[in-house]
Amino acid sequence: MENDIYKVIDKPSEGFYKDKGSKFISYAIRVQSEEEVKEELERIKKLHHDARHHCYAYALGHEREHFRINDDGEPSGTAGKPIYGQILSYDIINILIVVVRYFGGTKLGVRGLIDAYKTAAADALDNAKILTKKMKDVYELHYEYPLMNKVMYILKEENLHQLDTKFEVDCRLTFSVRKKESQRIYEKFSQMHPLKITYLRSE
Repeated sequence: MENDIYKVIDKPSEGFYKDKGSKFISYAIRVQSEEEVKEELERIKKLHHDARHHCYAYALGHEREHFRINDDGEPSGTAGKPIYGQILSYDIINILIVVVRYFGGTKLGVRGLIDAYKTAAADALDNAKILTKKMKDVYELHYEYPLMNKVMYILKEENLHQLDTKFEVDCRLTFSVRKKESQRIYEKFSQMHPLKITYLRSE
C-alpha cells in the first residue's frame, strides 16, 4: 500500500470455478474484526453444511497485521495460501475470502487445487467493486469559548472534516484528517493554549 491509501471492497461478492466435477464457490466479504470473521464463517458453513471443505483467508488492519489462512482438510498450502495470495495481489485489506468446495469424485492434485482455489478467489474479487480510500486520523479538541474563532478558522482553512461537536460549559469537537497531514495538524492545534488535542483512532 502506498502511504495512507488503501483498498477495500464495497459489498460482498461471489465467484465460481469448476474442474473435473468439483465445484468451488467463493465469497469475498468486507470485515472489520476477527469476531466478524467468525460470524461470517459460521454463516457460510451453515449455508453449505453439505460441502466437504470451507477454506479461507482473511486480512485485517491497514498493514494486514492480523491475518490467517486455513486449508480446512485440503493438502497443506493448496487452499488458504493461494486465497491469501489473491488478497495480496489485489492489494485489499479488511477482507475475508471463503472458498467452499463440493468434491466431484476426481482428485485434482496439488497443482490443480492451488489453481482452483486461486481462480475461485480471484473471480469473487473480479466481481467486487473495489474502493480506494485515504487513511484518516480522528482527534478530539477540548477548549474554551474564546478560542472558538481560531479553531473554526483552522478547520476551514485546512478543510478538516468535523465529526461531532458538544458546546456546553466548554467546547468539545472531533474531526478527521488525512494520515499524511496528521502530524502537521496536530502540531498546529498543540500550539494553541489552553486548547487540548487528543488522538482517538485511525480509520
